[in-house]
Amino acid sequence: MSADETPRVLVVDDDEALQKLVTTLITRANMEPISAVTAGEAANVLRQKPLPDVVVLDLMLPDVSGIEFLRQMRSKRVFDNLPVIILSALADPDQIREGLSVGADRYLTKPYLANNLISTIQELLKTGRKK
Repeated sequence: MSADETPRVLVVDDDEALQKLVTTLITRANMEPISAVTAGEAANVLRQKPLPDVVVLDLMLPDVSGIEFLRQMRSKRVFDNLPVIILSALADPDQIREGLSVGADRYLTKPYLANNLISTIQELLKTGRKK
């Protein structure tokens, strides 16, 4: 991403109200949101160029679990440098460990502070993935 390009953030969540809130926050932070409500829709977005700069991923999706989607994503080298933030209501420590172990860069729990989500996205845009 060059300095003059607007960062693109893929938001994968089937909760319509949360999807609208997160995309509004991203827009207000001068980033371009891309919405997907299923893992299948997200996979279609990821087949297109350019790739988003960050993915915000829910774990409870209607077609495939977010963990499984992330596992499949991380199995493809083209996504090695694509940061992923899990945003989930699942706050169990084992779930958080699993999310991070399969390739999430950050794990935020719902309800979350809007500032925290935006600052986490902005941090990953600056630093990229730490592998």
